[in-house]
Amino acid sequence: MSSLKNTFWNIFARIWAVWVILIFVITMLIFMIPFLLFAYPLSDPKRTIRFISFSRVWMGVFLPLAGTPLRIKGREKFVKDQPYIVVCNHNALLDVPITSPGIPGRGNKTIAKMEMAKIPVFGLLYRTGSVLVDRSSETSRRDSFVKMKDALEMGLHMCIYPEGTRNKTNEPLKSFHDGAFRLALNTGKPIMPAVIFNTRKVMPISKTFYFRPHPLAMHFLDPITPQPGETVESLKQRVFVIMRDYYSTHSARS
Repeated sequence: MSSLKNTFWNIFARIWAVWVILIFVITMLIFMIPFLLFAYPLSDPKRTIRFISFSRVWMGVFLPLAGTPLRIKGREKFVKDQPYIVVCNHNALLDVPITSPGIPGRGNKTIAKMEMAKIPVFGLLYRTGSVLVDRSSETSRRDSFVKMKDALEMGLHMCIYPEGTRNKTNEPLKSFHDGAFRLALNTGKPIMPAVIFNTRKVMPISKTFYFRPHPLAMHFLDPITPQPGETVESLKQRVFVIMRDYYSTHSARS
């Protein structure tokens, strides 16, 4: 029975992936019209704020059609007009399109790989909502740090995946990089941990061209303010333990 069930999902999830790609492209092209008319000509932060507003409508249509409705918990933890450094776990490509529209507030930017911005049409949207970085370039990494500080100063949240890349291990989280925590200590902005559930079930790391319908969840935890004298390492480990323990405790029922 288990073998039959696995065979069914291996076939169905690949057929469903075709549907998901189709509706993603169609809804993206429809979304591009108001974006190009009413958001792209503006300068930041207005462009990003309007882009995020449109993205919320876009993902509000796309995610249910893809069979992955998103439930968000903890919106009330965001204080109005307070920019946060939102740190999220990273299990699948689907994490990115749910975090940007899912983060409350006026708007946010995501630290993102330069390569994705080269994709036709999609790259235009990707660049608008992102601070781009070429991880192989020390200059690019320094420039991206300055741009992240600028985003926070404009009142935008900054979304960072401290694991760096998708978690392909069997552990709840990969070890964190320093960037988000150095940014918090440098700017004094609080960190808002966000734990994403079930994107790995939808898009397993071990499978290609596979998309399995399943409800998604994103939980915002209590904000964490850097303490006087705290180091990057101590802040990083403090946030890591909180997010790891929360994910381990809640993953089975989310």
